[in-house]
Formats: sequence, C-alpha cells, structure tokens
Amino acid sequence: MRPGETDDLQASFLSKSVAIRERLADFASVNPEDYYYELVYCLLTPQSSAVNAGKAVDALKQANLLHHEVDPAPLLKTKSSYIRFHNTKARNLLEAKNRFNEILNTMQSGCTSSEIREWLVANIRGLGMKEASHFLRNVGHRDLAILDRHILKNLLKHRVIRSIPKTLTKKRYLSIEDKFRYFARAQHVTMDELDLYFWSAETGKILK
Repeated sequence: MRPGETDDLQASFLSKSVAIRERLADFASVNPEDYYYELVYCLLTPQSSAVNAGKAVDALKQANLLHHEVDPAPLLKTKSSYIRFHNTKARNLLEAKNRFNEILNTMQSGCTSSEIREWLVANIRGLGMKEASHFLRNVGHRDLAILDRHILKNLLKHRVIRSIPKTLTKKRYLSIEDKFRYFARAQHVTMDELDLYFWSAETGKILK
C-alpha cells in the first residue's frame, strides 16, 4: 500500500472510529444467556442476507426456541425472513440448542479465543472458521478474522492478499488472518475495528 493510500484509510477509519468502537463495546456486553441467539444468527447467515437472518432470530426469540419445543424450520422460510437451506439450518439450530450448556462451559473455560474457535468448528455442525469467528466476535472475543467476501475484497484492494481464494482451507484461513492482523497493526487499529470499517464501507452500515 502506498503512503497516500495509508493516510486515506486511516482518515476514513477515524471518521467512523467512535461508532465502530461503540459497536465492539456492545458485543462485549452481551449476556451469556443471549449467546445462543448470537450463535443462531451466525448459523443462519451463510448464503442468506444478514437482514433476513436478523429477522429470523427475532422470530425465534419470540417463540423462545431455547427454552421451548419449537420447530424452527417454518420460521426460517417465511417471505419476510427467508433463509436458504432452512431445513438443514433448522436441524443445526436444534443440535446447537441441545449442546448449549457444553458450548457455554467451553466458552467460560479460560481457553483462548482461538482455542474456543477450534472447539466450535470441530463440534458444532454448521460452523466453519468464518462462522465461528463471527459468533465469537459478536459476544466480545477479539482478534479473530471474519473472512467473508466483503473482507477479502478489501484485503485484495489494499494489497494484503494477491488474490481471493476460491476455497478457504483452515491453513489458508489462518494465513490470511495473520496477514490481516499485521496489516491492521500497521494502520494503528485492531483487526476487529478494521473488519467493521470494511463492512461499513461496503454496506453503509456497521452491522454485526
């Protein structure tokens, strides 16, 4: 990245830094009893819009999915909050519900964020590296990359990576995450802050 481009990025980030840091503080204040619905959101977003996933989570909360016997599938295929592959994702939500105490225990075990991510990917169906990182970021864990298409596009734009990989193996994911972390530090911001900045640059909103 050329010096002028670095200055432009830092200046543009600064204009949004307060809102971005407030959003990260919101994530850190999520109550553990709400972790399940944050996990639900991250299980629903792959190949579906963030807006629809948010609407579906609201419907599932209202139905009290965590504490009641509810079939999530009908709530995932309404016109206003349609989720692709709703039957498969409904099964994943129920499996995560059945293992929620185990998930909480792992998250409160004192393990590092990276170690918890490893466990989630290995044990919770529907969670890959990206989804597990997204979930952990949304409940206050820091320094994990959420390598979705928006982030990869911006990493390519800023010459952090040479090309956008067609597939993300675990090894490749961790390699890009390291490059992203180093790049963020060079801009004097955290990777989490830069992640939200890139998202807002693409979507116009500081979403979760």
